Amino acid sequence: KASPRALHRGQLVFSIEQDWTVGGRTWKTGSLLAMPLEEITRPAPSIRPVMVPGPRDAIGSVQATRDGLLVTSYSNVRGRLHLVRLDQRKNTWRSERLSLPDNGRVSLVTAEPSGQTAFVTYENFLQPTTLYAVDTGSRRVEPVRSLPQKFAAERFVTEQHEATSRDGTKVPYFVVRPKDLKLDGQAPTLLYAYGGFQVSLLPSYSATVGRLWLEQGGVYVLANIRGGGEFGPEWHQAGLKTRRQVVYDDFIAVAEDLIRRRITSPRRLGIQGGSNGGLLMGVMLTQRPELFSAAVVRVPLLDMLRYHELLAGASWVDEYGSPEVPEERQWLERLSPYHNLTRREGFPMPFLLTSTKDDRVHPGHARKFAARMEELGLPYLYYENIDGGHSAAANLRETARRTALEFTYLAQRLID
Repeated sequence: KASPRALHRGQLVFSIEQDWTVGGRTWKTGSLLAMPLEEITRPAPSIRPVMVPGPRDAIGSVQATRDGLLVTSYSNVRGRLHLVRLDQRKNTWRSERLSLPDNGRVSLVTAEPSGQTAFVTYENFLQPTTLYAVDTGSRRVEPVRSLPQKFAAERFVTEQHEATSRDGTKVPYFVVRPKDLKLDGQAPTLLYAYGGFQVSLLPSYSATVGRLWLEQGGVYVLANIRGGGEFGPEWHQAGLKTRRQVVYDDFIAVAEDLIRRRITSPRRLGIQGGSNGGLLMGVMLTQRPELFSAAVVRVPLLDMLRYHELLAGASWVDEYGSPEVPEERQWLERLSPYHNLTRREGFPMPFLLTSTKDDRVHPGHARKFAARMEELGLPYLYYENIDGGHSAAANLRETARRTALEFTYLAQRLID
């Protein structure tokens, strides 16, 4: 598993998504490597490391410029920008970190192999997307233009903490909170995660979260649980198939850590996720419902014994496992929210959202789960938009309506 990234001075630059042994040496998954272009058909080409990430690092985008490679990377989910140059005399690569703010997301916009001016964007939870010009000759990085501020960011601060999962793994998460927050366990808090398909959740600016949650007195939390790609392919592969419980253990650990730090309490804690994140919400409702008072369950997978027979479900067997394989089915039977839903006291009333025209996750997942909740006498709210596919909204007006419903529900459940 390898991905070509760039051509630079006769070198093919590529990344690998699994450990690779060649020429008597093993290269670690996630590494950025290079070989001479004329050697790519040889059994043992001359491989040189461009960047080898550590256990808490991941390589992002790569583009060639006249002076070297521009590479984005993430160290403990904090974006970095590097200029990596080839010393052709020594046949080695040297990396230099370029100056950008910390604690945010960095994206390469454009660069030319023959040019020395490139453009990147940077954003974080409190700074809107800002365009920077990069001069690879002088190493200068200067802001060019920024999108406007949409909420009073100066009132808030971003922190990063770590929770310890059941198996001892350290799970990072970001907290965006008021600067004057009292640690008395009474802050209405929204915890968001995804945890699948090597999707990395990175710091990003959201006017919606800012206006509809932070400015209303809420705390926003983004959890970087396993299943994602925040620390490279291994972070994703740790939670595949029958190993997937670690994804849910990570999320539980973050929730418990927020309570331990007295940022919030079960009475004030809400959770939110969609698609694979909707499955995460369903698992939380069946495994640890006492930790939360609200759950936004958007376009979710919930019947894990028939998901592979519905719409695009068969394409996800490598992620979740197959109900047709006895060992994997046994695990899915213990996991499936639809099959593990039971009546219990103090169950948090979830808000289920789906779309009639969702062509990825069948709306039948949410419909069946709601019907089962009704059968058990459990409280729930349900919204099915007739348009919009997997986003549950076909246009900005419908997106605004869906978003308003979600944050109204969260405010009613978590804010006095």
